[in-house]
Amino acid sequence: MSEAKIYIGTDSGATTSKVGAVKLDGTPVSTKLSQKPTDAHKGRDAVLDGWMAAIEEFIAENGYGWADVGGVGLSIPGPFLAPGVLGEAANLPKDMDGWNVAADYAARLSKAAGRPIKVNVGNDGNYGGVAEARLVRGEGRGTVLMLAPGSGLGVAFVDDRGLPLDGDSLVGMEGGHMPLPLQLVGMPAFKCGCGRDWGCVEAYTTISGLPQLLAVMLERHPEHPLASSPAPIKEKVLSLRTLAQKGDALANEIFDFQAKALGIHVANLAMAVDPEFVVIGGGLMDPESTTDAFRARYLKTLEEAAKPYLWPAQRKKIKYSAARLGELSQAIGAALVALYSA
Repeated sequence: MSEAKIYIGTDSGATTSKVGAVKLDGTPVSTKLSQKPTDAHKGRDAVLDGWMAAIEEFIAENGYGWADVGGVGLSIPGPFLAPGVLGEAANLPKDMDGWNVAADYAARLSKAAGRPIKVNVGNDGNYGGVAEARLVRGEGRGTVLMLAPGSGLGVAFVDDRGLPLDGDSLVGMEGGHMPLPLQLVGMPAFKCGCGRDWGCVEAYTTISGLPQLLAVMLERHPEHPLASSPAPIKEKVLSLRTLAQKGDALANEIFDFQAKALGIHVANLAMAVDPEFVVIGGGLMDPESTTDAFRARYLKTLEEAAKPYLWPAQRKKIKYSAARLGELSQAIGAALVALYSA
């Protein structure tokens, strides 16, 4: 049997799945985004078929075969009932609840390879943090806290081995649903999709909470054109990023608020995990959709908001940066976990 040359990562979302891979030194096999429809609505076998087809296409395109594959990581949204066993998730069909995806995926992979293939399954946000951590700390071993505001808030903590904090119930670092200190931000307790009523940080820092945040801000700025616009709320919310980058005062106030709220949360999390690096990901840090000036302003506002609540040593030690892998991070992170766990 030939020795492993690469480790594969599958990043499965509700609608699309992406594939990445790393070599034995942890470097990506390719930075080209490779993705296929997840087809979760067609059932478990269809999902597995899609993952297998994507891997076979990827390894063939990059000059490898099944004999070169040492292991596979699967990045997938939680919650989990047990390691590798999915719980009921809001963005997946009901029949995915209770699916031992690790066992079924390993069986399909092992059949294709003609030998046992180990599968590591974990939270997609955690695995994205693994990939970004490898980049930000280089040859060092500093710990990394990553926060990625998008439709929701992904949070990951990566230890000095390069592995994520999953927790005993595999919901470790679900920091988006911790409460924000509302007395510091002057906002009411927003509703969150998770059902908690204590003011989840996610509701103040992501797209999911923007309708509520915009409504409050428009009450304070009734003269703004969006206040009288007949456009649906979703359209108004999605226009804010463009408006901010054109200098719109209200839109900038909204993103400044989100950065401040996330900065306060960084300080809260730093009290527990004491990271050397803080990496901010998500769409707001995407160079293809935001300007250098927008990203710099967001990061500066976040860092300034965190600083007063950090311990003195942390104020000097913590280094802030934007994520660099974009949509590839979770697939690459899954591959790295497979490599590190081999």
